[in-house]
Amino acid sequence: MPLPERPHRPLSGAERPAVFSSHPSPPPPAYVPPPHPPRHHLPAAPPRRALALGIGLLLLSLLFALLLRWDRTPFFQGVDDRWAAAVDHSSAGASGEPGGFLVVLDRLGGPLGMVLPLVLLGCLCVYGRWRSGLFVLLAAVVSNALVVLPVKQLADRPRPPHPWVLVNDGSYPSGQVFGAVTLVIVLAVVVFPPRARRWWWAFGGAYVLAMMGSRTWLHAQWLSDTVAGALLGAGTCLVLWRILAPLLETEAQRMASNSLWL
Repeated sequence: MPLPERPHRPLSGAERPAVFSSHPSPPPPAYVPPPHPPRHHLPAAPPRRALALGIGLLLLSLLFALLLRWDRTPFFQGVDDRWAAAVDHSSAGASGEPGGFLVVLDRLGGPLGMVLPLVLLGCLCVYGRWRSGLFVLLAAVVSNALVVLPVKQLADRPRPPHPWVLVNDGSYPSGQVFGAVTLVIVLAVVVFPPRARRWWWAFGGAYVLAMMGSRTWLHAQWLSDTVAGALLGAGTCLVLWRILAPLLETEAQRMASNSLWL
């Protein structure tokens, strides 16, 4: 007697025989990071290691201030004396009154030097660039009181004898040179595009050197005071530039998308 046929049932996935294709499966697509938002060329991005370099310059200036506090005749006083003697020899035929160019530099290093950053701050805020304005305010205005004055009190260095202009107490560091350096750097960061920035660095360097020379020519400060003012100003700007880099980067991206006020 023939056996009854079993009904056919479909095979499950585990029971089906494996089918090997002669064509390999394509590899998964490579990960593509999302594109960065477009960035305007202003304000400029800080250089690499700006924070470390800035802190180093600040510590170096502070170290020399401590040295002046402990020793009134430090190892670099001989260089200052020789430079002062050379300046005296060069200005021996002068009348003791500063010339027009020296007067302009003296005014730029004084109260007028505070007006220019404030005017720049107002212009930036009018155009919605309050982040760059904050950088200008901290680097070129607030730091003059919070950085220069404490270091002056720490060093407590007497001025050279017989200055030709009205000066206050405390020769180290030079506040005029500090202000010149900070003004040059903040303008380079927030105003000048990359191509014009190269020319501005050259002009700004010449302006800082002229300010340093004028302070010693006017017998208002020692040579080392002007060098310390330049180091302190550059260090302060580099530190603030790096700290405020996220805000400045946001501003550059919003400038590229014409949404500064957001």
